[in-house]
Amino acid sequence: MGGILRLAVAWASVAAFWWFGKDWLGDLASPLWASLLFAWLLAVILWAAFGVVHEAEELAEMLGEPFGTLILTLAIVIIEVALVSAVMLSAKAAPTLGRDTMFAVLMIVLNGVVGLGLLVGGLRHHQQSYNLQGASAFLAVIIPLTTIALIIPNFTTSTPDGSLTQFQAVAFSIFTVALYGVFLLIQTGRHSDFFKDPRARAEAERTEAVEAPAKHRASAGMVVRHIGLLVANILPIVLLSKSLATILDHGIAALGAPSALGGVLIAAIVFTPEGISALKAIARNELQRAINLCLGAATSTIGLTVPAVLAIGLISGQTVILGLSPTGMALLAVTLILSGLTFSGPRTTVLEGAVHLILFFVYLVLIFSP
Repeated sequence: MGGILRLAVAWASVAAFWWFGKDWLGDLASPLWASLLFAWLLAVILWAAFGVVHEAEELAEMLGEPFGTLILTLAIVIIEVALVSAVMLSAKAAPTLGRDTMFAVLMIVLNGVVGLGLLVGGLRHHQQSYNLQGASAFLAVIIPLTTIALIIPNFTTSTPDGSLTQFQAVAFSIFTVALYGVFLLIQTGRHSDFFKDPRARAEAERTEAVEAPAKHRASAGMVVRHIGLLVANILPIVLLSKSLATILDHGIAALGAPSALGGVLIAAIVFTPEGISALKAIARNELQRAINLCLGAATSTIGLTVPAVLAIGLISGQTVILGLSPTGMALLAVTLILSGLTFSGPRTTVLEGAVHLILFFVYLVLIFSP
């Protein structure tokens, strides 16, 4: 019943903004009116995003890992790309939005969610285990992807501002897509066991011969149903993203807020449901699922957002600045090093969580400092 109500509200909002959106968004001079529209769109998009997470979790139960979390991360990143694209195309002057959004996702996921999760998990379960090979595979892709996307543009001599030439933009897009594509082949192919909890995998092997065939037969129709519901929850978010982008761009300009705030808000809107899902998994002592969600989100964000943002820049003629500031590069480097150390052993503790969380608060201070 809740799912039907959520879809009804989401699609009714789409219809309302389709018919009346031009008039509603034509005059945002009234702070109260702009705030009400923003609150409406934010609530609907968040509610639909929770619906995406719910349907993806249902599919995860049916398909097993790593397919369940892969579906969720890809769905969430599609929403992120839609929001970033809408803001870029509506604002026409957001050269750093893609960079700010990707950096915000990395800080929120790798420091905020991971830090809070490991802290809560350590306090509740003392030590938590996971599949070290899977975490290592994620980091082996995240490190070069983030370096290519957010650091190297600062050191190219063709442009002085952290942007890329047309040739470099095309080449970097191909590199990121190719690397992400290889990772997906590994994750869903011969090394899919890397992304499964060793304890759950052993249990599944003992029961697979008896239970798996019946489960697959019974769930075939349900898989199609939940895929349809997943798409039905994603589409309203994509269709409402342009309206939200218009209000967001107006609000940042009116308040004189830092330009990076747009990227932070998009990242927070998109990844709040997934972050909550990861924290719930850690509370259940399912650290492997949380790692698949968090590190998978970071991998998918860079692998898909970079080519999308660069393509929009090339098509629309906008300048896209990817290179981080020196402070941002330092914080990213520390985060990557710390993530490598955190996931270098088979168990995690409270200490790693506390350190990641401190780095997240450092990021917030830097964003909101005048």
